[in-house]
Amino acid sequence: MPPYKQPIPVHVTSEIGTLKRVIIHSPDSGLGKVVPSKAQDWLFEDIVHLDTMRKGEYDYYIKILLYFLDPEKVKGKIKEIDAAANQRNFYKPEHPDYFNSDKVIDPQYLLADILEVTDVKMRLIASICAVERCSYTTQGQLMEMEPKELSKTLISGTLPDKSMIFAPIPNFIFTRDIGIVINDHVLLNKPAKIARTREALLTQYIFYNHPLFADLREKIIELPESEHHFLLPDGEKDNKLVTLEGGDVMMVSANHLLIGCSERTSPYAANQVIKVLFEKNVVEKVTVIWIPKKRDYMHIDTIFTQVKKDVWVLLGTLSKKGEELEKRDVMESLMDGKVTDKLKIVQFIKDKDKPVHFEYLEDLLDDISKHDLQSGKKTRFIYSGNNEFPFGVREQWTDSCNLLAVKEGVVIGYDRNDKTVEAFRNTGFDVICAADLLHAFESGHLSPQTMENTLILLPSAELSRARGGSHCMSMPLFREKI
Repeated sequence: MPPYKQPIPVHVTSEIGTLKRVIIHSPDSGLGKVVPSKAQDWLFEDIVHLDTMRKGEYDYYIKILLYFLDPEKVKGKIKEIDAAANQRNFYKPEHPDYFNSDKVIDPQYLLADILEVTDVKMRLIASICAVERCSYTTQGQLMEMEPKELSKTLISGTLPDKSMIFAPIPNFIFTRDIGIVINDHVLLNKPAKIARTREALLTQYIFYNHPLFADLREKIIELPESEHHFLLPDGEKDNKLVTLEGGDVMMVSANHLLIGCSERTSPYAANQVIKVLFEKNVVEKVTVIWIPKKRDYMHIDTIFTQVKKDVWVLLGTLSKKGEELEKRDVMESLMDGKVTDKLKIVQFIKDKDKPVHFEYLEDLLDDISKHDLQSGKKTRFIYSGNNEFPFGVREQWTDSCNLLAVKEGVVIGYDRNDKTVEAFRNTGFDVICAADLLHAFESGHLSPQTMENTLILLPSAELSRARGGSHCMSMPLFREKI
């Protein structure tokens, strides 16, 4: 069978096991359609320059992922790929010259595959047109399109003649939020914001209909609304709201899942996830972390991510370190509104009545390192902005805590977070920018297999303005066990 037609193994038991297969989405033309008046409605703080984001930034991310996960696609070809950067055909899922990896997978390519099936095509177009309130004529127009062009249009909202028929979904580059693999199951999201509804619908159709996931269909978890939700007055629905995004879910060990309750993920959704996972015996332990419902934080993976068994990067102002700083400066504590932003951490264990409480984020992460992962070493914490005022919160805003581990100890971050980079160096990590890394790979001076304890820096002027880092821009499908 050709690639993309035979089922693949899907299994994730940690945040740091060697990454073998991942879903990412290259910035599409919809990002270039974000206008100032709609930026916040579409969950952007600013408008971005699409060409720079693609050629100068995200394309490095793709090449690095390919070098680690599917090196045959890029090894010895970087100069050739870069020479054709103006066309970018290597990066376009609809183009014959697309890199076409079954290890680094773009959902646009998968979507085009399932649109080859007439029944799936009809149902998906009908669903999207209903959500987007399209005319009957538009629905017919979409049915006449070829799968590759239709896939592009359903994501970007733009027809081949450049006319827009519905809004773009610019957040689709943040594939972490569309779903999360929990051992051998997949939990699909229920987005909190209307701007992400079409993403969830496309993801649902891909996982249920693509041959890659044929063995997974009985292990897809979707969270239903409470039946009481439909009977409640509008003003009373919030308590029963089921909203969940993948940035609030972390698989930290085979038996332990973290769920964040944030502005995007509701406590009721967390409750539903715990019930389903315990009933299906998928995990034995779930820890719920309540974080302030602020745009600053968004998801738990904007506050902390894992680097090694015994190393984590996190935001100091929401941790034990932040409280220590407040105690040392009474006036700063009185003046600083963040002193009321306390995390609440509660751990639920299957078949045990009483939950376990953690006072500080460091306590939870230390417990994971020592007991779940058996690190055998003292747990170390790297703080955003080196925990220096005001760099901690400045650099957290530009995703200093949002890192993707391609293998244990080798993580991808952004080049603009200088103080966090300094903190990594102080902890004994090497630091290398993306361009230098690719050159070292091509020349043979470095190898993905032998690299360790390294922070890889992506160019990030435009990507960081979209408010998501390398962790956000990835949905791991398969990691080796650690």
